[in-house]
Amino acid sequence: MINKKEFSNIRNDLVRLENEREKTIVMSRDIIKLSKQIINLIQRDELNECKEYISKIKSLISKLNDNEGIAFVARQEYVEALTFYHIMKDNKLVTRRELRIDTESYLLGLSDLTGELVRKAINLVIKNKYSEAENIKNLVDDIYTEFLTFNLRNGELRKKFDSIKYNLKKLEEVMYDVRMKKC
Repeated sequence: MINKKEFSNIRNDLVRLENEREKTIVMSRDIIKLSKQIINLIQRDELNECKEYISKIKSLISKLNDNEGIAFVARQEYVEALTFYHIMKDNKLVTRRELRIDTESYLLGLSDLTGELVRKAINLVIKNKYSEAENIKNLVDDIYTEFLTFNLRNGELRKKFDSIKYNLKKLEEVMYDVRMKKC
């Protein structure tokens, strides 16, 4: 009555799926770790040190097939790190096509990027690099303005959009304080 071969095949499928899942988890954790290392180097103005990490992270992201759970988070962290790198190195916001990433991961990563940009701007103000900090504020303002054009429903993207608004407000306050002290 029971097809033993069918159940044997199911067991094999389950083992294969579990092995793939474990590989995805390990790869995702590695991407998240590399992203944090890249961001830390950028915050410390060590952009040249990022190249090796960027090479590794690009290799890993190209092998990441899953787009759920921790893999979804890894894609966002990847976007945050690489967009931050290119902004600071090339003064350019790279596109999702250049990153070879899906739209939602790109937008979520950009949302997280604004928090790192706030940190960078504050550090620039501390170093008396006001025009660079102002450029960052303008970039966050531009990102916020573009997000305003989207019809975002409740969910992760909507929450992250709210964080862009908060980060922009923080930058505006910092730049206001700078201007008031110059007067």
